Amino acid sequence: MSSPLIISCLDPYLQDDASNIAQILGLALDGEHSLKDLYDRDNPALQFVLLFDEQGLALQQLGNKAPGPIRVDFASGSVAHRRKFGGGSGQMIAKAVGVKISRPLSVLDCTAGLGKDAFVLASLGCSMTLLERTPTVAALLDDGLARGRGCDDAQTREICQRMQLLKQDSKAYLQALGDTSGACGSGSDAVSIDVVYLDPMFPERTKSAQIKKDMLAFHSVVGADTDSDALLPLARRAARYRVVVKRPRKAPFLNGEAPSYQLEGKTGRYDVYVNAKIPA
Repeated sequence: MSSPLIISCLDPYLQDDASNIAQILGLALDGEHSLKDLYDRDNPALQFVLLFDEQGLALQQLGNKAPGPIRVDFASGSVAHRRKFGGGSGQMIAKAVGVKISRPLSVLDCTAGLGKDAFVLASLGCSMTLLERTPTVAALLDDGLARGRGCDDAQTREICQRMQLLKQDSKAYLQALGDTSGACGSGSDAVSIDVVYLDPMFPERTKSAQIKKDMLAFHSVVGADTDSDALLPLARRAARYRVVVKRPRKAPFLNGEAPSYQLEGKTGRYDVYVNAKIPA
């Protein structure tokens, strides 16, 4: 079960924008109480808030020892560092997807989350369509994309322009694609999908402090991901060239289906289901 949320905004100049976000998400808006005041030890039902301030939208855990806010930021921090120093097309995700600098691929990311993997692929030239069904997560990603498209860094702006967010359920979207050619619609409105990328949430089996704070928050706020197995056969029907599934290293195959091949790292792996060879 997901945790309840409210919008917290203490800046009077941002109240109208915060109210619009609250209305879209169907959440209450609190513009009076500090985060410390919102945390009630005797009534711990409210564990997270969506914090809206001059830096944008963030997911903030409440409590005395709570970590800092989780915010989508493509212009700085770890995401920007990975773009500059992460290995480019030599990264395992790029090899799994089959990135071709000479031939940009259209990639459908069915489990967009905070958009980190999608940003990596977009930085390598891929045209990204991101699907996110959870309204809270979609709002965080939408906010980050808007700031990325308007930031001072020209490269970040260009990369974010290659990322289109659709606030839709992936299963319904894949079902609507309909035919094995990987195209949805007709004529100029057709959506061509070369690669489908899946990174479903997998239950953490450890309470190690090394678990990323955004993953812990996702499990608390979003709830369990119980239908990811159903995505694989739909994705295999939709993708022109391949489906790539990101998994923890020891996790079972999605839907019990063995991949064509795997790329394995220290803690994770990519299962690759090949439909056709990507042209050079």
